[in-house]
Amino acid sequence: MAQQSSHRPRSTRGGKPARRGKDHRETPASAGGKRRAKSSSAGSGQRSTGSPASSARQAVGRSDGAASGAAPSRRKLKDSAGPCPIMRACGGCAWLGIPYRKQLVRKQEAMENLFRPLIERMGWDAVIEATCGMGGKAGDPGKAPAPRAFRYKAATPFAPGPAGAVRSGFFARGTHAIVPAPNCTVEAPGARHILNEVARAAERLGIPAYDEDARQGVLRYAVLRMGWRTDEAMLTIVTARREVPHIEDLAHELSSIDPRIVCVAQNINGREGNAILGRETRVLWGAPHMKDELLGCTFAISPTAFYQTNPQQTEVLYRLAIEGMALEAGDVLLDAYCGSGTIGLCAARDAARAGKVIKLIGVEKNPAGIADARLNAELNGLGPDEASFMATDATEFLRDAARSGTHVDVVALDPPRAGSTPAFLTAAAELGPRRIVYISCNPTTQVRDLEILGHQGYRLCRLTPVDMFPHTEHTETVAVLERS
Repeated sequence: MAQQSSHRPRSTRGGKPARRGKDHRETPASAGGKRRAKSSSAGSGQRSTGSPASSARQAVGRSDGAASGAAPSRRKLKDSAGPCPIMRACGGCAWLGIPYRKQLVRKQEAMENLFRPLIERMGWDAVIEATCGMGGKAGDPGKAPAPRAFRYKAATPFAPGPAGAVRSGFFARGTHAIVPAPNCTVEAPGARHILNEVARAAERLGIPAYDEDARQGVLRYAVLRMGWRTDEAMLTIVTARREVPHIEDLAHELSSIDPRIVCVAQNINGREGNAILGRETRVLWGAPHMKDELLGCTFAISPTAFYQTNPQQTEVLYRLAIEGMALEAGDVLLDAYCGSGTIGLCAARDAARAGKVIKLIGVEKNPAGIADARLNAELNGLGPDEASFMATDATEFLRDAARSGTHVDVVALDPPRAGSTPAFLTAAAELGPRRIVYISCNPTTQVRDLEILGHQGYRLCRLTPVDMFPHTEHTETVAVLERS
């Protein structure tokens, strides 16, 4: 394993770049393209990222006979009249040409159509609030500026080109053909340049790109995270095998692409399928994580940790969730599917600032996520008595807690795209929290789960859609339920 050298001083660049928002739609309610593979007891569904090219970023598109790495036809690439020169060839931002005000209206209508039948069927007096967009809400009068540069996570697949060339960009929808992308209008400034430079460095070192159809080669993907409120970035290269000639040389070349890069990691994924990341990751250069800030909290982000792709809207999402929790002094907050602890820690810090001391319990099946959560609690001044995290199955934890009479006032859950499970929801209801706050990246599965909670004695009192991924169909939601 390469030595983890100390990283160079970060850039003193002032201000923050426009922000990009982790991870991951097929319906008007959940449309968009999915998010991280966050480990949880809800199932193996990945979290949605609303990717500009979801087939490239989150899934390997099925080949329709196109050779890997083959450039799309000239006709497909001639998109220069639109807001993005490759918007049709890439296919990730399907709504990029639609005025943003209309996008929000469409999303609002989709949420009304999805949730209204459930609300009427259950007899709830619930409000579906206006969709929170970037810079406005659905129904606001006048024009709404089209969001740009809001994605602070970006990725590229690689494919072989002539004479050892390494192609980078996006997979054209439904193929493994690479659409070159010198820039991306929805990504943070400089992100696409860094990713394209990975391809150039690999070419210089003779590291071959992976051919998704022939299942040959080495370099598969690069995944970049950039800080929204910090000048830090983390670059992860995904290879088909662990041993790669010149891998240390590659890491050092990549570390010099941009002064914001504080970590270069290697992830090994030799499996077929649509997952970008494999199970093994090692740091090749720099620090073991990068840092960013949300709602005044500092978070350490490791290479494979889930962290929202659009941080600006993440703050909107989390504020809605915290408001829905209505925490009081002495409350016990259970954060299920907690990942690296971002939601629960933001809520605990918010309560502390208001003079309310609460107890936070975070539960996550992935031990790596729990390690990050514990570090993040320390970074934000919360000791074990204020914030404790357990690497265990959330459903089993809830069942044991209910059997032992553990007191919980509020349950917050943010499950993967597959949603939660009847077993988890039943166990959560048995704990008898006064409120359940359910954040969803897939409103279609959330509808199913809310009905289960309704039959367990909870009523929906508020639902707020949030536009995490402008220019896609994807919408996330925050549902607040109270015990009847």
